[in-house]
Amino acid sequence: MKAKYLTIYDEITEKIKNKEYKPTTKLPSENDLMQQYNVSRDTVRKALTLLEQNGYIQKIKGKGSLVLEVNKFDFPVSGLISFKELAKKMGSKSETIVADLQLIKVDKVLIKHLHATPKDEVWKSIRIRKIDGEKIILDKDFINKRYVPSLTKEICENSIYEYIENELGLQIGFAKKEITVEAATEEDKKYLDLQNYDMIVVVKNYVYLNDASLFQYTESRHRTDKFRFVDFARRSIK
Repeated sequence: MKAKYLTIYDEITEKIKNKEYKPTTKLPSENDLMQQYNVSRDTVRKALTLLEQNGYIQKIKGKGSLVLEVNKFDFPVSGLISFKELAKKMGSKSETIVADLQLIKVDKVLIKHLHATPKDEVWKSIRIRKIDGEKIILDKDFINKRYVPSLTKEICENSIYEYIENELGLQIGFAKKEITVEAATEEDKKYLDLQNYDMIVVVKNYVYLNDASLFQYTESRHRTDKFRFVDFARRSIK
């Protein structure tokens, strides 16, 4: 006979998957679950612990259990893919909002990130990515004008990579990536629908043309509950 806490676990996971318990809302309290299932507090806590271990909820001390988003989008770590290509692959309704586009002088940080010279100018764009109506990615792009002489809002709304490859005839080769988890900034809170989340997954991309010229530095800031970062690794024995 199945343990009672497993039955509770199965029923709650099914309700989370079916959106009866929606992401960012709270589960019923321990007392409510005890009454609903006619079980002890220990049984309820076993079920909640298993739910947390398997990524369905986040227990917050003094505030109850927060339901997490279980239908996460796969974000390829090793690949180099545009948001337009990613959205098409996901099959979700998407939109790009250009919050800022300007040509700026490089500072010490950009000189370092882009291997630029003090005389270089850089296109700075801030783009908000909406998927299924929610603002969940903030892209901050810095592109050396030496390689991309002009850039427009329309290009940024569509696909910068598509423009670079199809219109400018340049070939994007590879990227180096750094992935960190950071506290959300005021800028993140301004542009994204963070709801109850206060952490952000930051993917820093250093993107090179096929001739190994570094032309773009990007900070792609993702809401933590919406993505899982996936990779494929093959063991090589020498």
